[in-house]
Amino acid sequence: MDKHGPKVVVIGGGTGSFTLLSALKEHTDNITAIVNMADDGGSTGVLRDELGALPPGDVRQCLVALSESAKIRELFNYRFTEGTFSGHSFGNLLLTALEKVSGNFSDAVETASEILNIKGTVLPATLDNVRLRMEWPDDEKLTLHGERVIDEYYFRKDPRTAMLSLLPTAQANPQAIRAIKEADIVVIAPGDLYTSLGPLLIIDEIGRALQSTKAAVVYVSNLVTKKGQTEGFTVSDHAAEIERFIGAHVLDYVLYNASKPNEQLAKIYREEENAYIVDVDTDCLQGQHYRAIGGDFLGDMAKGQDGSEHLPVAKRSLIRHDAEATAAEIMTIFKGAHDAKD
Repeated sequence: MDKHGPKVVVIGGGTGSFTLLSALKEHTDNITAIVNMADDGGSTGVLRDELGALPPGDVRQCLVALSESAKIRELFNYRFTEGTFSGHSFGNLLLTALEKVSGNFSDAVETASEILNIKGTVLPATLDNVRLRMEWPDDEKLTLHGERVIDEYYFRKDPRTAMLSLLPTAQANPQAIRAIKEADIVVIAPGDLYTSLGPLLIIDEIGRALQSTKAAVVYVSNLVTKKGQTEGFTVSDHAAEIERFIGAHVLDYVLYNASKPNEQLAKIYREEENAYIVDVDTDCLQGQHYRAIGGDFLGDMAKGQDGSEHLPVAKRSLIRHDAEATAAEIMTIFKGAHDAKD
């Protein structure tokens, strides 16, 4: 089937990539999701530990986001609540089974892509079985092992002085490198800096590909800080960490939200998660090598299945990106860059 539209690559994993992919697929058929492969929590962690499988969770989310089949999307996201499979999503189990049958996770993802009838391509960042490590060079006793442990940890020291690494050293998926080099625009999705984006961006070949690509590179900044990890981080702080992982100034654009949520919603985040809206440090952003673009990228409050807006914070993302507005701005950036080349 012929594909239409610009070649868009989205880098990340989890909810951030899911949100962007769901909207970007309405603008182009040429979309590739490159997915973090360091996850070891929840259902994914159990499947890794008990079956030696590569982590399916973030890959599943990206596949579902790009799927054109509503019923199959619902099936892949179905999560068992009792019995032996309690806590597992059907999609995670199927991807693991496909990996066992084919002996290759890449083939498993390709087969799942056919089942879900996805628009685009989903690529694991690496096909190596890796685990994440975080350490502070000035403190030999402070070393964290595993994405789940790091995700739940309250950092005693500034994470901006820590080093992230993958064990063993990961080799990038060659298809992912090719996609970055051939892209028209590369988007680094919002997500947890140290457990969602960092593990992918520190892979050497991916960093080099981002430095050499002719595509415009866009980072969509997080909306809120994370307790014990990015407290006090501004928009430019988030962007600086992205480039520290990569090891070079690669960002051409940084998108940040310039609108404010209602006070009731912000209060929920402060009181229940000790999280705050990321501060826009306008003066600092104006002096950067990238162009910072603010917009109304704040989506409506997420609702429960019954339409309730009063579910516990842990069960949903209350403050989230407006996927359509963000995707539209990304396409505007592409058109501007494309026109400039012409």
